[in-house]
Amino acid sequence: MNVAFVGLGAIGLPMALQIQQAGHVVTGIELSEAGRAHAAAQGIEASAQWRAAIDADVVVVMVATPAQLEALVTQFSEVRPGQHWVIMSTVGPAAVREQGARLLEKGVHVVDAPVTGGVARAQTGSLLIFASGSSSALSRVEPVLQAMGEVRVTGEHVGDGQAIKVVNQHLCSVHLVAAAEALSLARSLGLDPAQVLELVQHGAGGSWMLTDRGPRMLEGTDTRVTSMVDIFVKDSGLVALAAQACNASVPLLNIAHARFSHAAELGLGKRDDSRVIETWQAVPGTE
Repeated sequence: MNVAFVGLGAIGLPMALQIQQAGHVVTGIELSEAGRAHAAAQGIEASAQWRAAIDADVVVVMVATPAQLEALVTQFSEVRPGQHWVIMSTVGPAAVREQGARLLEKGVHVVDAPVTGGVARAQTGSLLIFASGSSSALSRVEPVLQAMGEVRVTGEHVGDGQAIKVVNQHLCSVHLVAAAEALSLARSLGLDPAQVLELVQHGAGGSWMLTDRGPRMLEGTDTRVTSMVDIFVKDSGLVALAAQACNASVPLLNIAHARFSHAAELGLGKRDDSRVIETWQAVPGTE
């Protein structure tokens, strides 16, 4: 299958590589010159021009924000009727429904398929994919989705997948901030946070976020970046907006969003999201 992959970032590139390794022909679209060079070094030729996707059977979208998705759809003034778009970005139910409707008007079939699992699982083709859309559209793009991970069909309507991802990101946001607070508490109690992490991560209080992010929380500001603070500012903000739209109360999420926003204000936006732990260090009396 001829696949165009839009957005070859930290998670997008390994996803595209998995599609290519499954036997599909992949053309990348990436605005960053450094990103295009990195993709080429990995064996995927990439263009900065959206026109490179016109002849694709399937267009996979992995941009970062609702605004970028809107800009992408606006740029595609020429599309091939019958083309399938798979929107895998975390952009929230409202954005994917709005842009999905615009694409439908152009004769494009849309599948809403956000992912969870991060860079590590993208590299092994083991992402969890929350896919929604018509049965015919899902069937058409299934070979591409299966190259990237496990597909869970969440509904027939575009936006159902994003709604599930909202719930997922609520938990991820809260768990990540809780892990940072717990390790900060350990330090304030005079304990060795590394030893505490080893002791508690597999107990009843453990979580995937604690096990995955905890070690990087202890490594310092310059730890490797797998997901930026800015991504969780965006994602937790999307959760807050979705909750507001349906009048749901999410006080814990609001606390987490405030922590990520504060981390960004401290200049940590491009750092690994584990650096949210530094917001405790920045508050007088917490250390």
